[in-house]
Amino acid sequence: MFDTILIANRGEIACRIIATCRKMGIRTVAVYSDADAHSLHARVADTAVRIGPAPSRESYLNIAHILDAARRAGAQAIHPGYGFLSENAEFAEACTHAGIVFIGPPAAAIRAMGSKAAAKELMRNAGVPLTPGYDGTNQDPEFLQQQADAIGYPVMIKANAGGGGKGMRRVDARDEFAASLASCKREALASFGDDSVLLEKYLVEPRHVEVQVFGDTHGNVISLSERDCSVQRRHQKVIEEAPAPNLSDDLRRRLGEAGRSAAKAVDYVSAGTVEFLVDRDGGFHFMEMNTRLQVEHPVTEMITGLDLVEWQIRVAAGEPLPLTQKQATTRGHAIEARIYAEDPAHDFRPSIGRIIHLRAPMASENVRVDTGIKKRDAITPFYDPMIAKLIVWDESREMAVRRMVQSLEEFEIVGVGNNVEFLRRLVTSRSFTELHLDTSLIEREHEWLVKEEAIPESALLIAAMSVIEPHAVNENSDSSPWAARDGWRMNGVRERAIRLKLGDTAREVAIRYRGEGQFRMRMDERRFEVSYGSRNDNEVQVVIDGKRIGARVIAAGTAYHVFVDGRHYEFGYDDPLNIETQHHAGEGSLLAPMPGRVVALTAEPGQRVQMGASLLVLEAMKMECTIHAPAAGRVESFNFAAGDQVDEGVELLQFIRDDENGKANG
Repeated sequence: MFDTILIANRGEIACRIIATCRKMGIRTVAVYSDADAHSLHARVADTAVRIGPAPSRESYLNIAHILDAARRAGAQAIHPGYGFLSENAEFAEACTHAGIVFIGPPAAAIRAMGSKAAAKELMRNAGVPLTPGYDGTNQDPEFLQQQADAIGYPVMIKANAGGGGKGMRRVDARDEFAASLASCKREALASFGDDSVLLEKYLVEPRHVEVQVFGDTHGNVISLSERDCSVQRRHQKVIEEAPAPNLSDDLRRRLGEAGRSAAKAVDYVSAGTVEFLVDRDGGFHFMEMNTRLQVEHPVTEMITGLDLVEWQIRVAAGEPLPLTQKQATTRGHAIEARIYAEDPAHDFRPSIGRIIHLRAPMASENVRVDTGIKKRDAITPFYDPMIAKLIVWDESREMAVRRMVQSLEEFEIVGVGNNVEFLRRLVTSRSFTELHLDTSLIEREHEWLVKEEAIPESALLIAAMSVIEPHAVNENSDSSPWAARDGWRMNGVRERAIRLKLGDTAREVAIRYRGEGQFRMRMDERRFEVSYGSRNDNEVQVVIDGKRIGARVIAAGTAYHVFVDGRHYEFGYDDPLNIETQHHAGEGSLLAPMPGRVVALTAEPGQRVQMGASLLVLEAMKMECTIHAPAAGRVESFNFAAGDQVDEGVELLQFIRDDENGKANG
């Protein structure tokens, strides 16, 4: 067994591996970039070593820097986690040449499955069912267009070396193919250094089901149930569950057999995942094999009671698998939700900022939270914006769904936009609860998932109280009359109007003071008697018309975040004494929606374009964002070139709209 293991990763997976190593009595070495110098994974490891600047190519993707860190720390093995170098055959080989054990599959297996086209040929020879498509070497755009026409639309373009939802485009019509192909190739080259693609027939409403496989160096390969990962956005998984619900016993058996056949075809060692698309008729088709531990591995651990990271370490040390196929059993149902810093209402745009408040549900045998983020950490544009993984387990799927809803209602985040409320709605949506699972579920339920709900009066009243009573009143408070907050006036009654905004909705609360902590409030024509039941830090209990309500209030600048009844409301306070000029981008603004890198200018200076035409493409947090023309008009000039880094809110280009006669103004 190893004395010291270096984790060539960051965030929650690094923390997860460190926890397993500690349980096994193995010392750990964390690596960190300049952006991660104070991160949780660097703090909890036994040793932490800097490997470079924030950009991943100069740190987490720099093989030489990571191997040098391992040598300096005396590590005998490296665990790559997932992402970054985890499926890099050159890295696996470099570890071997350096005399360091790579905790993962052999480089040959990574290379065999790293090319989707080569993997399909291997699977074809192994008798694993495939999706119709083209996976040849001819990458001429006109030839690929012809192949797509022959396959029939919709088709899916996939990066040959892709993974994690990057380098994938669905094309519904012939005239969309060329632009989608160019975009896919750009993203593939930037993410994987290889712009080759393959084409597949796009299956309408398929389920995405994957099989967890494990192999050792003694020739043993087993499968550990399957997971349903159908709930996705932009081909990236959002919700995963195990076992996959509503499959026949025969289909489960055939999926397991196909997964093991795929692993045996490449002499697979360590943890891996074989992914399939399951059609409406119960047929299934090989999609790809991920030659690493998956983000969603905790749901498999929850239903099997196993620690897959420990298995990886033991197999890398030469031990045989601890179980045979017959001994591998499952119990109950597990669901995982990925909590991201993003804005679901605006096409899941990443949110960047500092975590002001973070409160997760309490861990138990039924609830698990994997995270590498703590309060005051920053979500930066350099890495994936995942904050945490929330995993729940229970005896049945129905009970697990209820437990997930409860846990999401207990999850509180302030400082960055996040998808917690979106996830709560997702797992309570009709499609999810009634098992209408497929990769278009989010699109189908989109209206419900982003629908605005009425603002409860209790949340507004609590926010208004927090504006006028920002500090707790306790026995240690200043007892001088100048510190009194009872609204006393020499000649009359003190009344104050508080104007609060939630999104585009503004409400006014009129407050009349009635003594310390006692108020009479009015909204529209309704009146309320309100008082503090108790207050301790951010925890408040208020009594509204005799009903006691518990809540948590976090003040952040002029915003008041109210967590009440399992919901989160962010109220902006219109302070009449705060005279500050607001600069709002008008309709059709051409400002950068996020920090990022300009990857392509898709129009020319002086070019006339129609409304909606693509003008410029930004990349941030592994995602491309296209800037479109807000109206018909002329591109005057670009303020940046391809390759430039831009800050959020900067003006990207000069654009002149057409006047009513169809001529460019100016």
